[in-house]
Amino acid sequence: MFNWAKQTLANVVGTEEPVYGPSAIRSVAEDAKTTPYTETTRDDLRWTALDQTSVETQVFYFMANSGHIGLAQIIYSNVAGIRTTVQFNSKIFYTDGSKPHLWCSNPLTDYDFSEDKTSFYAKDCAVELSEDGKSYTIKSMNDERSIVNLKVTKAAPGFVAGKDGKTLCEAEGSIVTPDGPIDFKGKAVFIMCLQGMKPHHAAAQWNFLEFQGPNYSAILMEFTTPPSYGTTVVDVGGIAKDGEIIMAGTTCRATHTKTKQDTVNDWPEPTEAKFSWSGVTKDGKAVEAIIEGPIVKQDCVDVMAEVPGFVKTIVANAAGTKPYIYQFAPQKPVALKLKIGDEEIIEEGAIFSEATFISAI
Repeated sequence: MFNWAKQTLANVVGTEEPVYGPSAIRSVAEDAKTTPYTETTRDDLRWTALDQTSVETQVFYFMANSGHIGLAQIIYSNVAGIRTTVQFNSKIFYTDGSKPHLWCSNPLTDYDFSEDKTSFYAKDCAVELSEDGKSYTIKSMNDERSIVNLKVTKAAPGFVAGKDGKTLCEAEGSIVTPDGPIDFKGKAVFIMCLQGMKPHHAAAQWNFLEFQGPNYSAILMEFTTPPSYGTTVVDVGGIAKDGEIIMAGTTCRATHTKTKQDTVNDWPEPTEAKFSWSGVTKDGKAVEAIIEGPIVKQDCVDVMAEVPGFVKTIVANAAGTKPYIYQFAPQKPVALKLKIGDEEIIEEGAIFSEATFISAI
């Protein structure tokens, strides 16, 4: 079949794309060669809401002073311009094993955006950006098991990789559960992403890490495209301290140094990992950082069991698509080893990481 015909079919029903090769993808790393990163403004936080196949998300990760880890997320999905679905997800990790993790995922109705598209509204749900662009409030009453009332205030500048790559924060508030409220005062990170195509066409695998220490914060996101786009690895990451970005850009990497075969889904479940960053400060000092060692699995999410039915039908047509998300959060502090110029720093903190497998590469 001609490539254009395969592409048309893929766009409509999500089947496998033709092999275009690495020349068909322009990584943000190309822009980052001359402009490693750009600090975000309020305008960068607008929802795009494309009228074509795309997935757009705002996700907030929380590390509470109490030790709890949580997330709140809006997922806005458009399938072939035919139908749009919106989902609100929240999750609380009881990393001490005292209770099962609380996962709530609910479809949203009557959704809309503010006039400038910086805030999102739906029935019993709102994610609002303040006028000064420095804080978000997240509220949801869509699930009585998880009544969300959170505020995230910017503690360091946001960034995009390169000049406009669509790729840190303090938190307060609570999530009310059947067992009572959980105070999420602590640290947080906010991520806004847009994929202008079906998720399994853009990426075969994902890695994510968030580190929060007393002084330093670090983030790393990495995706590997399927063979149709040359199995290309794209990384975005950064390190921040005291209201400033130490370094940011695309010169970082996630590596699974040890794995074991998962007998349920046959994916290579990571048991040890290495996350590394390199770059320069604004005044030209070389920066190198690393986090490595064992990672403790908290959960493994079968994505197909959670997505809306309409999306599930579309993705099911893609041969070899088997998405699972492994989520990790050790109870003990983990060391960030950082070198800035001649200064060497070791700081212990909390991490949350994910390894997502979608299709073979």
